[in-house]
Amino acid sequence: MSAELKYQDNIAIITLKRPEARNALNAEMIAKLQEFITEIAPLNLRAAIFIGDGHKAFCAGADITELQNKTPAMHLHAIQTGQNLFEQINQLKFPTLACINGAVLGGGLELAMACTFRICSPTARLGLPEIKLGLIPGYGGTQRLPRLVGQTKALELIISGKIISAEEALQIGLINRILDLDNPIQTSFQYLDEFGLQFPAAIQHAIKAVQAASEWDIQNGLALEAELFVDVSQTADAAEGIQAFLEKRPAHFTQK
Repeated sequence: MSAELKYQDNIAIITLKRPEARNALNAEMIAKLQEFITEIAPLNLRAAIFIGDGHKAFCAGADITELQNKTPAMHLHAIQTGQNLFEQINQLKFPTLACINGAVLGGGLELAMACTFRICSPTARLGLPEIKLGLIPGYGGTQRLPRLVGQTKALELIISGKIISAEEALQIGLINRILDLDNPIQTSFQYLDEFGLQFPAAIQHAIKAVQAASEWDIQNGLALEAELFVDVSQTADAAEGIQAFLEKRPAHFTQK
């Protein structure tokens, strides 16, 4: 089994399960992840968590053994399959969290960057070292890294292939938090709980609006913000949130 999907408290937990290969992405794992994303996408979940099996790596990147003896058409198909999968993760209607312990390199970091949030253990190491193989990132790294850390820093990391510490990753804005991940699932749940217990529709709309900020000009971004505000203002969650504020009580969101 290359990956596993479980549910707990209305949260999907997806585990990369190739510890003998440091959870490297091969064709089988990509296909299994696609199966899982297709399953969870229509669900009304609180969140989805991605975790690597073992303590050595979240994901060491693409399985290099699968890069040999491929035609250009075969390479293009493989790259587009991975890109499409990670974009589907990026576009999920609920928050996603990459729980990173150990190494996260190449395609593994590209998977993590497709998630809404990233938390790391203090000993995690992160990077896009494809340049050292005479290649470039192919699962969205050249596009998502600049959006997270800026073009200058992204170019430095991609062209050098430098592997950075969790502390540096935090400083440049690549990750959200450094946490003790001895119990990764428990820590992930605690982190997600900071954003509320039910993740109402407002959070889904906020994610969509903020993601557009790095891709759209300000006029179109403001128009989208206005559209999303009006849309979310008509939900039962908004009515409940406003009423709860006026009544000075906790809100009870239903994601409707």
